[in-house]
Amino acid sequence: MTREERAASRACHVTSERGCGEAVGPAAAARHRGPVSENLVPPLLAERAFTLREATALGAGPGVVRRWGLVVPTRSVRVATPPVTTAERAAVFALALPRDAAFSHVTAARLWSLPLPGHLESEGRDLDVMRPTARGLVRRAGCHGHRGLESRSVECVDGLAVTSMVDTWADLAALGPEAPGVDDLVVCGDAVLWRLATSAGRRPAWADPAVLHHAVAERAGARGARALGAAVALVRPGARSPMETRTRLMFHRAGFPEPELNATVVGSGGWLLEGDLVWRESRVIAEYQGAVHADIRRRSEDAQRRGLAEDEGWTVVEVFAPDVFRAARRVTLLLRTARALGLDRRSLRIE
Repeated sequence: MTREERAASRACHVTSERGCGEAVGPAAAARHRGPVSENLVPPLLAERAFTLREATALGAGPGVVRRWGLVVPTRSVRVATPPVTTAERAAVFALALPRDAAFSHVTAARLWSLPLPGHLESEGRDLDVMRPTARGLVRRAGCHGHRGLESRSVECVDGLAVTSMVDTWADLAALGPEAPGVDDLVVCGDAVLWRLATSAGRRPAWADPAVLHHAVAERAGARGARALGAAVALVRPGARSPMETRTRLMFHRAGFPEPELNATVVGSGGWLLEGDLVWRESRVIAEYQGAVHADIRRRSEDAQRRGLAEDEGWTVVEVFAPDVFRAARRVTLLLRTARALGLDRRSLRIE
């Protein structure tokens, strides 16, 4: 398939996917038409956002709609309750966007629930909207327009046209001063591989990083390409959470051997546990202890598994957020783990 054929196919996909969340058109409205009160929103429109075109099809002109006193989130759209979250705002704005547009960049990452650095987490950010290069940019208050949709894959997320997870990840690097750092891109890339693998019914460790490498190759020379190249070299399949990725990067940058991720550990009696980071030859496991491990029942189960592993000759090192982010705690943890692995401190970069 040529580049032009792929672009046409993607454009058709956007149109068809937009249809799954499309507003009620004039024909459908006519089937529901009844008397329209100037003081009461018709039931067909009362509980959702709608366009002025829909209201007109139901017999309510601009003057009538104005008297309903509804919120105007964007021109030509009305809703009873102001949208707050990114998903709510995107669903409302989608009613007024061109049919060949899709949400991209930070908006797409939030719709996909991909991990983002804190400075990109605001619900009030302008929505990122992308169109094919040959079409005009979306120019609408509350939106930031982008070009290049013809070279992206588009998927449907809760009825909304959204750039694919892989393209969304790669596009984040092109945000200029707001772009995530290399580590943030690695965290997001790990999450993409995890989601792609699990959605396909495969073990996360079997995810193929080639899909990310392909996206990076397509953006050679583009804005953010250097950061993408550095990040994709550090992405690994198998990480279940952002902090597992950051823990792995901490060990990597200190010069530790590459561990297995979320690997099964078996003892003489069978399955023992699944370790976050496993150095099998040295029989060392590093376990990140996040909030999910704080419950007393979960702590009890963790302690039981740790004891069984230690009975089988394994060393289990617990890692907490301060061990990753605070220098003194990080040095202490790295030295402890290096001793367990039998590594010479002089060969490492511990700081």
